[in-house]
Amino acid sequence: MTQPLVAPLWLAERRADPKIKVLDASWYLPQAGRDPKAEFDKEHIPGAQFFDIDAASDETSPWPHMLPPPAKFEQIIGDLGIDNETTVLVYDTAGLFSAPRLWWSFLAMGHDKVRILDGGLPAWKRVDYPLRDTPTPKTTAHFAAAPNRALVTSFDEMLAIVETGSAQIIDARGAPRFFAQEPEPRPGVRGGHMPRAINIHYADFIAADGTLKQAPELTALFEARGVALDNPIVTSCGSGVTAAIALLALTVVGAQHVSLYDGSWAEWGARPEAPVETGAV
Repeated sequence: MTQPLVAPLWLAERRADPKIKVLDASWYLPQAGRDPKAEFDKEHIPGAQFFDIDAASDETSPWPHMLPPPAKFEQIIGDLGIDNETTVLVYDTAGLFSAPRLWWSFLAMGHDKVRILDGGLPAWKRVDYPLRDTPTPKTTAHFAAAPNRALVTSFDEMLAIVETGSAQIIDARGAPRFFAQEPEPRPGVRGGHMPRAINIHYADFIAADGTLKQAPELTALFEARGVALDNPIVTSCGSGVTAAIALLALTVVGAQHVSLYDGSWAEWGARPEAPVETGAV
């Protein structure tokens, strides 16, 4: 797989290329009190369009922003003027928070021409590249999905993994939630973690400037936490957003057998048949 991260210069040199489309995939938890669409309208990378992670989800699911059916994804992406030959550059306003979720979504739908702006909008602004506050003209295209099921883990598959230990589990939530020391932000969701899960908070993958840490540092982090990079790994978090940061870090260090549990703790903690632990692994 092509290395997923690019620097602002990569995009600056290609802004005139009609086969490169830019998407702002900013998303925040409700308690953050931020409106990513309003922030996009105020300032964004020239040519960018806003991608609403919640709106572009499976509305039939009780769990938040689940991956949509392929037909819905095809319609949304085509309406953004993206076809199967388009290279998509995704970013977010936090630096590196929700953009990896959209990167993973494209991969899960079979489109590997997708990159992440490392450090997001803050990195773009640090080098004083231009911003816009006007809408990008709309175009349409035909996009065909070819779902890659290997990148998506379902609840039933997760149950089997927990029972058999057939894959390692990385939980990217903070330790207080992992150990049920603070309540979950969603009602009806138990605290704790899956048996055998390894807790690596998503922030541990990110450098002080909001970019992803370099591969040697990430490799050392995984080794210190007992993650065997050659063996299958599934990532999880609160609702499948920051789990994609963990999957991104795994990809950068060359892990081959990686997947994301889309329902994550929002589903697992709400389903009574799912086993939960609260103490140390």
